[in-house]
Amino acid sequence: MAAGGDTRQRDPERTRAEILAVATEEFSARGLAGARVDEIAAKTRTTKRMLYYYFGSKQGLYLAVLERAYRGIRSLEQGVDVEHLHPTAAIRALSDVTFDHHEAHPDFIRLVSIENIHHAEHLRTSSVLSGLAAPAVDVLDRILARGRASGLFRDDVDAVDVHMVISAFCIFRTANRHTFAAVFDRDMLDPARRDHYRRMLGELVVEYLTAHVGRD
Repeated sequence: MAAGGDTRQRDPERTRAEILAVATEEFSARGLAGARVDEIAAKTRTTKRMLYYYFGSKQGLYLAVLERAYRGIRSLEQGVDVEHLHPTAAIRALSDVTFDHHEAHPDFIRLVSIENIHHAEHLRTSSVLSGLAAPAVDVLDRILARGRASGLFRDDVDAVDVHMVISAFCIFRTANRHTFAAVFDRDMLDPARRDHYRRMLGELVVEYLTAHVGRD
């Protein structure tokens, strides 16, 4: 029996992970319609039949790729030790994590953009959909609660609002890099401006959360 085939039979999780990694590249580069299952199978040294065995269909593989991408950022958010940080420092830390992740994973940004073109019709069918949002909201809820309790944060903003502001900045910076540079002659991913933009994001969110607190 060939060693490679024997290894794959004994290690289905590794095979599945390899397929998802390659499929992420293919779907993010070519979209759902443009990506070819045959190409993904060839690059993972497996078969089209094996891909369907693991994921059911091309759409099933695409959904698994989306879920994997969201789990990646959610895992990082949950890993931030915000409980021992001052509320403003905790907000900055969470902003930094999102900033760093989105910059390092342009494939995530492309996948999100592609799924929006499809009106999230595939993501809405996910059996783990609630788990793709809860971690981000839970972390922010705890930070906001401590900030409000200490009189620092306004009470008319919820966790989803804050998540939207952070995500909007980080996604725009990567997704609109080329058009922004063409119009304004400024590369938002220029390493020389990275620290500036990273600080800007944290300051924007903190300033918004602390605005009007204690004022009439």
